[in-house]
Amino acid sequence: MTPALSVLDLVPVRTGQTSADAVAASLALARLADELGYERYWYAEHHNMPSVASTTPPVLIAATAARTERIRVGSGGVMLPNHAPLVVAEQFAALEALAPGRIDLGIGRAPGSDPVISALLRASGPTSEVDRFEGHLGDIRALAGEGATVTVNTRDGLRDYEVRATPAASGLPELWLLGSSDYSAHLAAKLGLPYVFAHHFSGEGTERALAIYRSEFRPSETLAAPRTFLTLNVVVADTAEEAYARALPSLQNMARLRTGKPLRPLDTVEVAEREELDVASRHVIDAMLERWVVDAPDAAAGRIRELASRFGVDEVMVSPGAGSREHEPAGRALGRERTLELLAASLAG
Repeated sequence: MTPALSVLDLVPVRTGQTSADAVAASLALARLADELGYERYWYAEHHNMPSVASTTPPVLIAATAARTERIRVGSGGVMLPNHAPLVVAEQFAALEALAPGRIDLGIGRAPGSDPVISALLRASGPTSEVDRFEGHLGDIRALAGEGATVTVNTRDGLRDYEVRATPAASGLPELWLLGSSDYSAHLAAKLGLPYVFAHHFSGEGTERALAIYRSEFRPSETLAAPRTFLTLNVVVADTAEEAYARALPSLQNMARLRTGKPLRPLDTVEVAEREELDVASRHVIDAMLERWVVDAPDAAAGRIRELASRFGVDEVMVSPGAGSREHEPAGRALGRERTLELLAASLAG
């Protein structure tokens, strides 16, 4: 079985690169994914991380949709506790109007940030309560579709108002539920939504979550049977040695995150190769390498086919984690581009 390929992008920022450079590199990567036949291109939402520039998925989705022809573009995901449901519905209704039939709205329950940013968001604007997550999902579906009736207490008493997200597109963005726990699997099954477990992030619990989702799934008006795909961290290069070297900056940055060390923009490959790691960091990296796909093209393609078969999916969304070498241009991510090129060619062959 040859699975369809998609891309998850965190818009990584490396040393010597501005966040504007990082966005330019991601837009170039999205255009390439479109040309190579990838199924969809999703942007994650993360805040207050010096190595990540994907803070505003709707803005990046709009820019990407305008620069591509056929690929689906979406969020992987919008972290709902940070946003008012009406705002999310309006943003994605507008995106669907701009790129009809090409917009995915992936929604997550985690904040995608640290406690300081979560507190700042709550203090400075409308957000949503995490314990009302299921209700807010329903609000977004209604507001982006046929609308919802809202009861408001006025001076003349309670009054009902019809509310609908505008601009009203001819269709709806496709809603996906994302998660890294059993909670999201149960809820996606209950609501009849397509579901994605964050295998690339946790690497544990995927089989259990998918089993829950598939066994409990209830058909809905928009989805008759369970629908899911697998997410993977992937680095592919012409040789296995080059793939490992390209993976080092991302691996080391994740090790800093997991061991509580200060974060910084991604190192170049050359700097990462000179890094002296402590025992804890080496342990984290070794564990991640067991879950990541880091290899030459044919071996990487074989591993992806194996994982797709194991988890029973016909689509794999790759998070291309290849770092950059010092001489490479700031506005491009040549290692990430090469990953997409080699992987598409090997899986098609």
